[in-house]
Amino acid sequence: MNRLTTLTNLADAPEASAALFAGIKKAMGKVPNAYAAVGSSAPNVLAHVLQTNAVLKQGELSALELEAINLAVSEASQCDYCLAAHTMTGKMAGYTAEQIQQLRKGGLEGNPKIDALAKFALTLVTTSNTLSAEAVASVKNAGYTDRQILEAILAISAILFTNMVNRVNDTVLDFPKAA
Repeated sequence: MNRLTTLTNLADAPEASAALFAGIKKAMGKVPNAYAAVGSSAPNVLAHVLQTNAVLKQGELSALELEAINLAVSEASQCDYCLAAHTMTGKMAGYTAEQIQQLRKGGLEGNPKIDALAKFALTLVTTSNTLSAEAVASVKNAGYTDRQILEAILAISAILFTNMVNRVNDTVLDFPKAA
């Protein structure tokens, strides 16, 4: 049950939200409940979320790498909404159900580069203080550049924001529940 004000009829959205919702619907075929919750009260925040996602899509990390981050971090946060959404988008990016389960546990057998990235993301969100030199060296040794590491940190921040919104809001699932 939504805890934050969420428009039930997006046609009633204020102008700033309506334009964002129209763009999302055109791109995705619908406005996911998480975006509806954010845009209903804070269109400027939704615009920032969408801009961040656009920046990440234009970056050097592949869709598979971004989904690896989304799945590992969403599992660590225990966000049922993002797990459902990114299980679907992870499959669309090319992951099998078995690989999605592995990524949710923080790794990926058979792909040392993405395995290192998922482990890096998980370490970053589950530890405190300065990250160990070994953790940074591990992701660099797997082949990631400083730019890609910074993009990964942005992706981690973006999914954490969505995770937190959905955990606060208790956003109603509009994707198939993640197994």
